[in-house]
Parts: sequence; C-alpha cells; structure tokens
Amino acid sequence: MAKNRKLGKKTDIRMAMLRTQVTDLMLHGKIETTLERAKEVKAMADSIIALAIKEKDNYEMVDTKVVKAKVDSKGKKVTELVKSKNGKEYLRVVKETTTEKRQKDMPSRLNARRKMMKTINKVKDSEGNNIDLTAKLFNEIAPKYEGRVGGYTRIVKAGPRRGDAAEVAILELV
Repeated sequence: MAKNRKLGKKTDIRMAMLRTQVTDLMLHGKIETTLERAKEVKAMADSIIALAIKEKDNYEMVDTKVVKAKVDSKGKKVTELVKSKNGKEYLRVVKETTTEKRQKDMPSRLNARRKMMKTINKVKDSEGNNIDLTAKLFNEIAPKYEGRVGGYTRIVKAGPRRGDAAEVAILELV
C-alpha cells in the first residue's frame, strides 16, 4: 500500500506542489484546495509545527563581534581620506566594532531548522525582501500551539468545485 496519495502527478511535481501549499499555509494561515491535497498538506504541516514546538526554546544567547560601517545622522556612511603606499589618495569607509547578543541554535534545533527548510520554500515579500518562515515557525506559530498535543490544522469542506466537481476544502491553522 502506498504511503502518500499520488494525486495524479509524478513524484517531483507532487512534492513541489505540496511544499508550495505548506509554505502558503504557514505564510497566510489558510489555503483553499481539493480535499485530497488538503489531507496531504495537513500531515506535512502538523509535523513541522510539532518540530517547531519541540525545539522552540533550544538556543543560547551569545555575544558576537559585529563590524559595521559608521553612519552619520543622515544615514550615509562616514568616509575618511587615506593615502596609499604609492602616494595616491582615496576614500575609505570608517568601520566601528560593536558586540551584539544573538541567538545561537543548539544542534538539535539547527537540525530541525534544516528539516523545515526541506519542507517549505523560500518566500519574498512585495518589496523583494526574504521572509524567514522558519523564524516565524519558531517565534510566532510554535508559542501559539505550545500546550496543544497535535491537531494544529483544521480541514473544512467547502463543497464541490464548479468546473470539475472536485471536493474543495479550506485548510487553516487552528
């Protein structure tokens, strides 16, 4: 007996489609799809949410040395005039060194992050900036479901689709 539904697609196409739907579910909190696809996406989404809940607090805060360009009040980089060995002058950006506290993942959380990245796609917002969905899973979604044991998503049947009468369902985070 097959482990997953084949959904009328070849394996690579099917997995890409399911990854895209899981990504959209995590990003928007709700998707509309066919009932069979919703059941497959539900299993994948519940597993990565459970992984995020298990590893959400598994990190340590460390001090890191950060070298940044010095910025003036207008937000522009500060430069200084410097002479090179052969006598030519050029502008060099002034750097400043600071220490910041950052989260450092423990090995099991790093492994969980990598597993999540296999299941979800990279996403960009409307300005073209990357959205870190794994951070959203750890920081927003996991605390929301912390006391819950399973059942992080809900399938609501929406009736047959007009064109081909396929059973449509709405999959949402509870």
